[in-house]
Amino acid sequence: MQSKIRSIATISLAMTILIASCKKTDTGTTATDPTVELTAQTTDQSNVSAANDAVENDVNVVLEGTASFNGRMENTLGVLCNATTVADSSNGVRRITITYGGANCVGSRTITGVVVLSMPIGSHWKDVGAVMTMTQNLTITKVSDGKSVIISGSKTITNVTGGRLSDLAKKGTITHLIAGADSITFDNGKQRIWQVAKQRVFTYSDGVVITTTGTHTDAGVTGIAEWGTNRFGNAFVTAISAPMVIRQDCDFRLVSGAVVHSKLVDNVTVTFGLDSTGVSTGCPGSGTYYYKAVWQGVNGVTKTIILPY
Repeated sequence: MQSKIRSIATISLAMTILIASCKKTDTGTTATDPTVELTAQTTDQSNVSAANDAVENDVNVVLEGTASFNGRMENTLGVLCNATTVADSSNGVRRITITYGGANCVGSRTITGVVVLSMPIGSHWKDVGAVMTMTQNLTITKVSDGKSVIISGSKTITNVTGGRLSDLAKKGTITHLIAGADSITFDNGKQRIWQVAKQRVFTYSDGVVITTTGTHTDAGVTGIAEWGTNRFGNAFVTAISAPMVIRQDCDFRLVSGAVVHSKLVDNVTVTFGLDSTGVSTGCPGSGTYYYKAVWQGVNGVTKTIILPY
């Protein structure tokens, strides 16, 4: 009888282990190694951040080029590729509606959807402390792999220092703060909310240079730029550990920087602006940039992946 009881207990324990080892993740794949989640989160954050940066750059072009917003007497600067803009005002509010319908100017992404910019009629974007509200509902597809992400939500952009980017070479430095929340829908249909809090500092060196840092602090972690829930349903925090630098003379691409993803099963350090071997590189022109993600895996073994972005 005791032997039979031990046998039943052994079977029960084996079934428990089997069920736990085959637990399905939100992606519908079997998670037996944290590498799956950590790699996916690293890729997701890189894609979402790059998409937001690109749209925010477009917003700056539109703001600078619309006289009613920037305080000039005439429209200036260029236009967006495969996008139309309409400016209007009513009920004391100025608005610009950007409607996207195709590839960006460098052909790296296609964008469809709408961005609406709004601010009080009594202020101009060049004013110190001017606040712009940006709402968006965009589907952004990366051409290199065909994967799409839907980003919707609302953020505020504050022109802390005041000034126009078109005057940057003379002004020296312009600082913007961006804060708000995005609803992110991933390519597997999972929808998550990501909070955003970052500072973008614009300087001039052979063109515009944009340096981004995080401004949120939580539980002793500083420099947080994004936080929320990943596609697996787990909380994450992304802090910028080395400023993220975008340069105009490299087609407004991210050329350097580092982030740390925490609150996951392991902390992941991700370094950008590398070649395929993981070595820091200069602007590769039409070539490919890579990032390197590093974390401590099972039994303290260091895991490293190098992927293009």
